[in-house]
Amino acid sequence: MANSLSSGDDVPRVAIVGRPNVGKSTLFNRLVGKRHAIVDDTPGVTRDVRVSPAQLGDLRFDLLDTAGWETADVARLEGRMRVFTERAVDTVDAVLFLIDARAGVLPLDEAFASWLRKRHDKVIVVANKCEGKAGQNGLAEAHALGFGQPIPVSAEHGEGLSDLHEAMAKLIPAVEPEEEDDEDEEGLPSETKEKHAEAAAAAAAKRPLMLAIVGRPNVGKSTLLNRLVGEERVLTGPEAGITRDSIRVEWQWRGRKIRLIDTAGMRRRSRIDHRLESMSVADTLNAIRLADVVVVVLDAGDMLEKQDLTVAGRVIDEGRALVIAVNKTDLLTEDRSGASKAWRKLNDRLEASFAQVKDVPIVGFSALNGRGVERLMPKVMETYDIWNKRIPTPQLNRWLREMEVLHPPPLSKGRRIRLRFMSQIKTRPPTFILSASQADELGKDYIRYLTNRLRDDFGMPGVPIRLNMRKAKNPYASRAKPQR
Repeated sequence: MANSLSSGDDVPRVAIVGRPNVGKSTLFNRLVGKRHAIVDDTPGVTRDVRVSPAQLGDLRFDLLDTAGWETADVARLEGRMRVFTERAVDTVDAVLFLIDARAGVLPLDEAFASWLRKRHDKVIVVANKCEGKAGQNGLAEAHALGFGQPIPVSAEHGEGLSDLHEAMAKLIPAVEPEEEDDEDEEGLPSETKEKHAEAAAAAAAKRPLMLAIVGRPNVGKSTLLNRLVGEERVLTGPEAGITRDSIRVEWQWRGRKIRLIDTAGMRRRSRIDHRLESMSVADTLNAIRLADVVVVVLDAGDMLEKQDLTVAGRVIDEGRALVIAVNKTDLLTEDRSGASKAWRKLNDRLEASFAQVKDVPIVGFSALNGRGVERLMPKVMETYDIWNKRIPTPQLNRWLREMEVLHPPPLSKGRRIRLRFMSQIKTRPPTFILSASQADELGKDYIRYLTNRLRDDFGMPGVPIRLNMRKAKNPYASRAKPQR
């Protein structure tokens, strides 16, 4: 089985490993320079392997944050987490073995060290939480682990990183920095004028398509990601809420770079009673904001609960392209009449709930056995192309003249409102400006009519369309008033 943890390029790879709650994610965030991993005092917060570019001085490398190593049986969640950590160790150039210097070297640290000595020959023991004198005894005990001089650090306060750099420089080579793009990979093009449309589209095509998979807990989001990439890349199991923070997986589909984002399940706010779950939900909402396309996964046995509508509504409000994915459709095959009724109910509720986004694409499949999953990515790419669609200004204004004749604007103060000019100012989602003589009086119903006709006449189903009004300038406003 191919291992997607292996990058296949010349950038060194370093894994942070250790037992639970020693500060692995804190050190990960410190070296990455961003708060990518959720940090909490609760043991076992990290469950999947998270990969992100990191830097320490002139050393640049891909850093892996791993789950806490425990000796549980593989039938349990903790055992499956250990398997993922061990697999990550096999793919890296160096290992940072983290211990809690304040707690000292525990039997679990010794057991992991014994396993690690047989598995990897480039290991640095990092004694975390060494601020002040509280960790001095643990630092002394760390020599007995058999990996040479331990490095005292404080991941939370950023202390000891120069010593860590010196130790890492002996194991991995320095890498020349790559040239940065003019635009932020996760941002939108800064120029939205039509003369820059082609350049913006070309730049977007070079970036990975950000595809977030969201939904309620235990609907099969992680199983779907594993099915798409063709291997067990993220943890799955019968337990609800396994995924706690957003995990990014680099992938390619038919030559197109895709960045898959597996997210934590989102429950109703009234049911969130733990700080850690609140942070997980915040991480999911951030993933939605950064995504290009969002796949909202539903359970075929319980389609479109109120929370599903809430999640889909958030995607639309953020202006992201939306695809509805119905998992476990094999549960509907036994009763054909019941299955047809369930699909009709789903379509009716989507149409009633999201009048501003008609014809949202729906794909049904079974992530567990793979039946129908092949239909998802073509629909994702089709929706992505619509989301990036640009309509030339002359074509838009010819269309506007037709709309003015077919369905004239309302009257205001006894005079017909004039639709003067229309242009598309940006894509992702398609956004338009309409200049009118009395824009404030045009009314929501007429704006909704124009938006729906835009969607139908220019073939933009299933994506948000934003139509903003602009009051026409008075050509006489700048003239001086005549003196009396």
